[in-house]
Amino acid sequence: MNNWSAEAWRTVIDSAADGVVVCDAAASDHPVIYANAAFVAMSGYTVDMLLGKNLRILQGSDREQDGRQRIRDALECGETARVLMRNYRPDGSLFWSEVVIQPVRDPAGQLTHFIGFYRDASQRLKDCDKVAPGLPSWLREDRLTGLHSRAYFEELLQRDWLLAQRDSHEIGLTLFDIDDLATYNDTFDKSAGDACIRRVARVIGASYRRGGDLVGRWEGGTLAVLTQGDGAQKAPQYAQVVSQRVRDLLIHHPRAGAGRYLTVSAGVASLVPQRGMPLEALLKGCQAALKRSKATGKNSIVTAESADFS
Repeated sequence: MNNWSAEAWRTVIDSAADGVVVCDAAASDHPVIYANAAFVAMSGYTVDMLLGKNLRILQGSDREQDGRQRIRDALECGETARVLMRNYRPDGSLFWSEVVIQPVRDPAGQLTHFIGFYRDASQRLKDCDKVAPGLPSWLREDRLTGLHSRAYFEELLQRDWLLAQRDSHEIGLTLFDIDDLATYNDTFDKSAGDACIRRVARVIGASYRRGGDLVGRWEGGTLAVLTQGDGAQKAPQYAQVVSQRVRDLLIHHPRAGAGRYLTVSAGVASLVPQRGMPLEALLKGCQAALKRSKATGKNSIVTAESADFS
């Protein structure tokens, strides 16, 4: 792989199904320096129209979006962000996109670029509208984190649970809970705690990018992730990876029970649901696993056992 030329890498990225954009992190306005063919087709902008421009042009005059502030925060901090955005083509037509912003650093740790991964979410949102037509759009997004709200996450979870029963495929649920969040709030105040939840939510949201993955805020400092198929099978191992990414944020927590930095614990449950099995069985198994994770000293991942589902 090391002998690949820059042109070879460009060919690979340009053939990707999702839109990929590279922006210069060193320049003040983070201008676009590369956009692949999928992004050009999705956005309607030619490469010449994009080069040297800030991607805020995609929102036009529709600037009152929570996602814009979360992207600005991520750019300022050099962190990952995952948001859902309303964007507009040059002809004014609307397209929804799921956006993941990923920072790139050189070997010395210096921030050099931001890579944006864009997936067209228009059809997915239309499908969700068919499932939950009565749920107002403002109830679908958690205002603090920008992830799915619990009400909307539960709507989608119920839908996918029924599909898993029909098709006999594995479905998994992971609950991540921020350790010692109450003492963090007592130490730094609730606004600092909310900022902490947002940072952890960005990491978790950006870590699950498969088509069937769903991420939502369950309650307080607890975040829920739905995975399916082989993603559900590998959920415990990937939860370990995500847990490490949260630790790598190095959020100082002087009263943390597991050390000097903020951590998360997680409960993981996955199964192939039998016909007639209630969704509550999956929830019960995942919550039991999370409870054991907390009891073992926190900063750990525990997988549900068969008895937890009954």
